[in-house]
Amino acid sequence: MELVDSHCHLDLAAFDADRDQVLARCRALGVRDILVPGVDAEGWPRLLALCTQEAGLHPALGLHPVFLDRHRPEHLAELARRLEQDRPAAVGEIGLDHFLRGLDRQRQRELFEAQLRLARDAGLPVVLHVRKAHDEVLALLRRVGVVGGIAHAFNGSLQQAEGYLALGFRLGFGGTLTYEGTRHIHELARRLPLEAMVLETDAPDMPVAAHRGERNSPEFLPDCLAALARIRDEAPERIAEVTSRNARQVLRLH
Repeated sequence: MELVDSHCHLDLAAFDADRDQVLARCRALGVRDILVPGVDAEGWPRLLALCTQEAGLHPALGLHPVFLDRHRPEHLAELARRLEQDRPAAVGEIGLDHFLRGLDRQRQRELFEAQLRLARDAGLPVVLHVRKAHDEVLALLRRVGVVGGIAHAFNGSLQQAEGYLALGFRLGFGGTLTYEGTRHIHELARRLPLEAMVLETDAPDMPVAAHRGERNSPEFLPDCLAALARIRDEAPERIAEVTSRNARQVLRLH
C-alpha cells in the first residue's frame, strides 16, 4: 500500500536529530509522498531546500494565522515571488483561527484573503488551517475563487464539509481518528464519502493514540489508516488507494 501524508511539518527542528531515519522508516511503511506546509517566511528557504534534497517531499508556502507576530507586509511580496520562482505544490498553511484568544481577527482576515488571491493568480491549491471559522473561510473562498485544496484537520459540520467539497476541496483526517473519545470526528469519517478524504499526521503535533505524549511522526500515518478503515468498516487497501489518489489529484502530485 502506498500512502500520502497530506500535512506534515517535517522541516521543523523537532526532526533535526533523526530526519533521515524517519524518512527511511516512512518509505519502508509505504508513506511515499509528504506535503510539507510552511508557516512563516523565515522558514521557507529551509523547507524548500529539504524538499529539493528528498524525493517524495512536496513544499507548500504560506503565512500561518497563529504566527501573526512573525509576518511582515513585505512577506506577501516575497510569497508572490516564490510562487512564481519555486512553484510549490500549494499555498499553505493559511487560514483563520478564532479559537485562540488574542489573535487580531481583522489582520488574520486581511492576510488570509491576500494569500488566497496569490494562490488564485498562481493557479495553486491552498492548504487551510481553520478553527471556529469555517463559515467565514467558506465565504472568502467563494468570493476569491481558488482552484481547491485541503481543509486540514477538518472538524466542522457535515454541511460545512459539503461546502468545501463543492469548491473542489478535500478534508484532512489524522491522529484524532485514533482516539475513542473523538465521536464527532468518527461520525464525519463514517458519513463523508471516501472521495472527500485525505490522510495526514500534522507531525510533530497531534500524535496518534499509541504514541500519546510523544513527538508525532509521518511514520505513524498507518495508524490513521487503520483507524479510518475500522471506523468505516472498509478494507485498508481501499482506504489507502482512494485517500492517496485524492491527495495526489488535489495537490497535483506525480
